[in-house]
Amino acid sequence: MATNTDYYETLGVNKNSTPDEIKKSYRKLAMQYHPDRNPDNKEAETKFKEINEAYEVLKDEQKRAAYDRYGHQAFTSGMGGAGAGANPFNGFDFTGAGFADVFSDIFSEFTGQGRTRSRSYATRGEDIRYDLVLSLEEAFTGVEKEITINTSKKCESCNGHGTADGKEPQTCPTCNGSGKIRTQQGGFFVFETTCPQCRGAGRIVIEKCKKCRGTGKERIEKSLKIKIPAGIEHGTRMRVSKEGEIGKNGGPNGDLYVFISIKEHETYERDGADLYIKTPISMVKAALGGEFNITGIDGQKITVEIKPGTQPNDKIRLKNKGMRYMNSDRRGDLFVLFDVVIPQKLTPEQKECLKRFEENTPEEEKSFWEKLFS
Repeated sequence: MATNTDYYETLGVNKNSTPDEIKKSYRKLAMQYHPDRNPDNKEAETKFKEINEAYEVLKDEQKRAAYDRYGHQAFTSGMGGAGAGANPFNGFDFTGAGFADVFSDIFSEFTGQGRTRSRSYATRGEDIRYDLVLSLEEAFTGVEKEITINTSKKCESCNGHGTADGKEPQTCPTCNGSGKIRTQQGGFFVFETTCPQCRGAGRIVIEKCKKCRGTGKERIEKSLKIKIPAGIEHGTRMRVSKEGEIGKNGGPNGDLYVFISIKEHETYERDGADLYIKTPISMVKAALGGEFNITGIDGQKITVEIKPGTQPNDKIRLKNKGMRYMNSDRRGDLFVLFDVVIPQKLTPEQKECLKRFEENTPEEEKSFWEKLFS
């Protein structure tokens, strides 16, 4: 090994970086410190070796996992874990790749002189979207829903290869398995197009499977049980790993994404974990006070107290009577908004009572009724 410097630090990335981010950083640094760009610069040459060494480890999932767990000891003889001297990476040459090989990898897109690499035959399956509609009560309690999705399974007749004999298709002779054709014009510029014979697949099926017509898969309906957590919100996207379309030619399955929609409720409006309810009360109850019962989102009876002198659009807060917070035992609050109802039709007796009430109401108390009727 050329150095014990942290590989992530060497490449200017962190442990959470994706493979694409690591590759992008590596290419940038490799171009910067390449010996051809830094002739007779020993420091740049050393830096280039360190970059190459770090990338050889971090670009490989198994080596990266071993490095994350054991550090540089993962690549020295006598490391524990699998038994002394059993290190699966011992003896791996991290710096054996020639500068010319690395340089050709980096600039292959521009010069067309890089090494030709075969296109991966196995491809990941596509993701599936499913829209699931819940009631507000179901969102509160959580629920297990059985859904049916249209997906695919591997064709048993051809073992997923799409060929009549059930064997892997042959490598495309036109692109040598790369799926691309390169043509060079003007000396430096290279144009890359999809191979017309295999259409980018890198393989060609001479005789197609009659059952699946060369697709390698069959359409099916599949039932799944999905557990919806209590407190889930409208617009939440749930990922169900590997329940999407099957991968092609042994590739991994795609994922299923369940998009949650919550129906509008007859009584309640939701704002995060809080609930709001607007309830009408008579002007008599608004003036004198009283109480009434409502049914909470959990189905329990809630007694609501009306204070004397309640004004239109006044509200009260009932703690811990709202929705659940997802993945928590906590609950939001319930807000009750009062809508004071003014009668539109009064009997002669009622009118007379209100007139007498108004005549006997002190000036300082009339403000309530002025607000109520304004």
